[in-house]
Amino acid sequence: MKSSSKNFLELNDVKKNFGELNVLNGIDLDVDQGEVVVIIGPSGSGKSTLLRCICRLEKIQQGDIKVEGVLITTGDKQKESSVDKETIKRMGHEIGMVFQSFNLFPHLSVLDNVALAPRRVKKMARKESETLAIELLNQVGLGDKINEFPSRLSGGQQQRAAIARALAMRPQIMLFDEITSALDPELVGEVLRVMRELAKEGMTMLVVTHEMGFAREVADQVIFMDEGLIVEQGTPDTMFSQPEEQRTRTFLKQLLDQG
Repeated sequence: MKSSSKNFLELNDVKKNFGELNVLNGIDLDVDQGEVVVIIGPSGSGKSTLLRCICRLEKIQQGDIKVEGVLITTGDKQKESSVDKETIKRMGHEIGMVFQSFNLFPHLSVLDNVALAPRRVKKMARKESETLAIELLNQVGLGDKINEFPSRLSGGQQQRAAIARALAMRPQIMLFDEITSALDPELVGEVLRVMRELAKEGMTMLVVTHEMGFAREVADQVIFMDEGLIVEQGTPDTMFSQPEEQRTRTFLKQLLDQG
């Protein structure tokens, strides 16, 4: 186990609904520092919503989410009112998220896309933010593309630039939401290589993906979600070789048949 801090990220009885639609139905999850958790499940099972709740893009209706023991979001209004807003904001910066769509600013160079958030949010000096951006772009294999605009990059390159942009805020946790699903097959590998390197470096990661080879190789935990619940979780060996739940076995068989 790579972990150096237990329960680095904690979710307790997290529920989320959109009107009458219950999307998360009581999620309990502990993630240790340095762990890679891969989340699998059918469309509509709540995987993406779970990530969006962790990074506070969606408000939860019930439960608590904590990072390093600090409450960052809660469905309890009384409890929320007692939390210092600056603390929530600061802890929110500990979490980076990369989406399926690249969301790069088309009018900015790759360098400026990565350097912008540290400069705007963390008030970093331009030279310092650009030095950091160049370092991160080299890390993801785009050191020769710093002056290009997104439209001149392949999908895989744009996604790697999006990863560098998220890393520029120096997060402690990275969330990846199906970031290879919109890519041509030959471009998937270059993005997964970057994620493998992050895992080796000890980044705490939650990854929603259908890339089962990546899950087998990199994950410490695999979680299977369905209908807003964690149906089963375990090591990759257990989950892919001897899943306990019939629903998990059915899903994995369908996934393998499609492959």
